[in-house]
This record gives sequence, C-alpha cells and structure tokens, in this order.
Amino acid sequence: MCRTSLWKIEFSYKALSLFILETERLALRKLTATDAGFILELLNEPSFVKNIGDKGVRDHAGAAQYIQDGPIASYERFGFGLYCVELKDSRVPIGICGLLKRDSLPDVDVGFAFLPKYWYCGYAVESASAVMKHGRNVLGIGRIVAITAPDNHGSIKVLEKIGLKFEGLIRLSERESEVKFFAADI
Repeated sequence: MCRTSLWKIEFSYKALSLFILETERLALRKLTATDAGFILELLNEPSFVKNIGDKGVRDHAGAAQYIQDGPIASYERFGFGLYCVELKDSRVPIGICGLLKRDSLPDVDVGFAFLPKYWYCGYAVESASAVMKHGRNVLGIGRIVAITAPDNHGSIKVLEKIGLKFEGLIRLSERESEVKFFAADI
C-alpha cells in the first residue's frame, strides 16, 4: 500500500473518531481547534452573552483555548461534553449541544446554543433529544438536569419538549443570579 493510501485511511479514522451521533437532519461531533472561528462567532452572539454569559472570548486564539479548556477537557475527563451541531447534508456548523458535568450541580446537565438564524427550526429539540438518548443508552446516565435564565423562554420550551420538568430556582454560586432548574430521570 502506498503512503497516500495509508494517510487517507488514517485521516478517515480520525474523522470518524470525532463523530458522536446523527439525527435525521443533524450530525454531532467533537469540537476541535479548527472550530475556533465558529465558536468565536457563537460565543459573541448577543443572545449567547445575555442568556448563557460572556465567556470573554474575543479572538481566534481565545476561541481555540476555550475549546481546549472546555469541551476537549470534558471529553477527556468525563467521556462527553459539548459537541458541534452541523447540518448533516452540508456540514455547516449551526450550534453546540451536549452534556456537561458542572461542580455546582449534582447531576449531568444538557446544554445547547445555536446561531440565531437557525432558531425556530427544531434543531435544539432534535439535537438535545439525541444527546439525552445517547446519555441514557451509551453512557448509562439515569438523570439529566438543565439550567436556564428565568426569562429565556425559547430554552424553557426546548427543555419541556425534551421531557425535563421545572423543579425550582437555584443559584450556582452565592454571587450568581438565580436560574431555573429542570430535571428528568431518563
């Protein structure tokens, strides 16, 4: 076998190892440093800053560091994290969705964020449902929780559609505002 063929096989294997799951319209894969431009755009959307928080990512290098310290570190530590959500047909990245393990919460939580031009298409429900199913069937997780800003009505609707129930208001730390807490045994 020639060197080119070996490289193609190795490249294909690496690409497959990033793939996590797919739905009818979406593909979810691990984030890599090559996603820094997309992450920079997403994290600086006014809706992201308002509803999730300002992550302080202002340039390409900061976005690459965010990916390394957040999602990639989570994949290595827990075997799951936030994934890049792409349109299956075009492989255009439209958002992130996945499972997180925060020190401030007793259970694994589901999180998602999408570029505004992809809102109201059902992508958040589709990807979050698939992530929860993956959590139950592949990772063996029995309970999933979620948090959202009290006035984030879009995310609240998504959480309710995927089967989570409102359990109350909580604070992740003393200095943070209250957030709505949802949970479901899956």
